[in-house]
Amino acid sequence: QVQLVESGGGLVRAGGSLRLSCAASGRTFSRSTMGWFRQAPGKEREFVGTIRGSDGRTAYADSVKGRFTISRDNAKNTMYLQMNSLKPEDTAVYYCAANGGADYYLMRSSSYNYWGQGTQVTVSS
Repeated sequence: QVQLVESGGGLVRAGGSLRLSCAASGRTFSRSTMGWFRQAPGKEREFVGTIRGSDGRTAYADSVKGRFTISRDNAKNTMYLQMNSLKPEDTAVYYCAANGGADYYLMRSSSYNYWGQGTQVTVSS
């Protein structure tokens, strides 16, 4: 059974940092795209960033560009989201996702086949 498990969420003050992890099990995603999404209360799930499997190249939403960094450790089947200079508007449940086949930038949630359960990130002002 394929599982994605996020960890690392929590409460942080504005300007602070958090690092989220997404550990995959049940199959390897080293050659396929993975991504991060978030959903704030009362809002739709939105794209945060994506990372390709073959070369680790990344793409980000404009709202997080320059502050967030996605990386992956294929040996550990794990993806990370380093979040710096956090703002109250970054408060949301953060989800990791994996496609399982494609190896190019994927920015739509419908493009992903596997999802984690989410981890809460709260940024206080």
